[in-house]
Amino acid sequence: MTDKTKSANTMWGGRFAAGPDAIMEAINASIGYDKRLYAQDIAGSRAHAAMLAAQGILTQADAEAIGEGLQSVLAEIEAGDFVFSAALEDIHMNVEARLKEVIGEPAGRLHTARSRNDQVATDFKLWTRDQIDAAITGIEALQKAFLTQAEAGADWVMPGFTHLQSAQPVTWGHHMMAYVEMLGRDAGRFRDARARMNESPLGAAALAGTSFPIDRHATASALGFDRPAANSLDAVADRDFALEFLSAASICAMHLSRFAEELVIWSSAQFRFVRLSDGFSTGSSIMPQKRNPDAAELLRAKLGRILGATVALFTVMKGLPLAYSKDMQEDKEQVFDAADTLMLCLAAMTGMVRDMAANRPVLEAAAGAGFATATDLADWLVRELNLPFREAHHVTGALVALAEKKGCDLADLTLAELQSGHPGITQDLYSVLGVHNSVASRTSYGGTAPDQVRAQVARWKERLG
Repeated sequence: MTDKTKSANTMWGGRFAAGPDAIMEAINASIGYDKRLYAQDIAGSRAHAAMLAAQGILTQADAEAIGEGLQSVLAEIEAGDFVFSAALEDIHMNVEARLKEVIGEPAGRLHTARSRNDQVATDFKLWTRDQIDAAITGIEALQKAFLTQAEAGADWVMPGFTHLQSAQPVTWGHHMMAYVEMLGRDAGRFRDARARMNESPLGAAALAGTSFPIDRHATASALGFDRPAANSLDAVADRDFALEFLSAASICAMHLSRFAEELVIWSSAQFRFVRLSDGFSTGSSIMPQKRNPDAAELLRAKLGRILGATVALFTVMKGLPLAYSKDMQEDKEQVFDAADTLMLCLAAMTGMVRDMAANRPVLEAAAGAGFATATDLADWLVRELNLPFREAHHVTGALVALAEKKGCDLADLTLAELQSGHPGITQDLYSVLGVHNSVASRTSYGGTAPDQVRAQVARWKERLG
């Protein structure tokens, strides 16, 4: 080896001692991560082989040999006996090479009338579809955990906040049901994305279709797609399904992060609204009194990871001309990671919600703090004295100022003091100033009244089954 060669190899670094060839293999190969698509790749190949035989493009004997061989390869992978090779670049070539070792010459006929372009699009779409189904299942499990909390605390009062300032009393059940609704939209987004993506790319070949008399409707049906994709260029160029999955996952993770933030606040010594179970809390190495909401804090951070994956794939796709470019090999790792992260977050949040214990006395004591029934007072003035709301708002503000000056709540003011705000006020006003009376009065559809909460719980229980 010459000094010049030694210098070049040193430049490539330790693992690239062989020079440019090793670097090209490392940057070009995707088997390190796309091996996760093995089940979808084999399913697509089996459907393709069966269709080729049905169309007379393959003999029945070859198709049967391919089908049986693929099942053998699948068993090897699932048993952990399969050796993946970076030299073979990707999951498609690894499976095909092993199939040839198993069944011989017929394996070479499998790739008739298809390309790795439509093959990978099909595999990836099938995998993403499976992840959507798993995400919906995880979301529904979390919704059921929230429903259990809501049903138990349908009439427990707690403060409702705006700007994290005490605003009006609400029920614990009402607060829990807010997240059931959010998660319902998340599941809806995943279902919408699934319906839109459920078109098969298989048979689009490299980009222009094929001259062989294939039946794309048959392979689409065999793989559970609604129909074949109608444009071969679009079929191999499309990664909208992955972007929609990531977008829906990001919104869902944002919702989980919002509740995680509430759990961090609520479980603090200053709030004491909830106690998280030991399974989702940790202690301090030096402060024995601490119970840290680590699981909630980690959940709060996971959105950054999922949203980062979303931005990464948008960035990959934004400037690509039709149809396939090698850039699109960078479409999978972030989607794989985001899917894993989302499922972990859903499982962790389900455990936290299921196990958390609300501190009902503390919630009730906090519900009336900060003159939380001031709006009830203003509403009473409008309803009973026929005051314009703006005037009622002004009267209420003056009475809040009086109570604040006296260091008491509105309900603790005497009737004479209340009448100093407006002479028409009667003893009946006291009936709306208690927090339980306040929440019970909010009977509009979707309101916080216990009966409304129970009705929404029943609706969702029926919907989720």
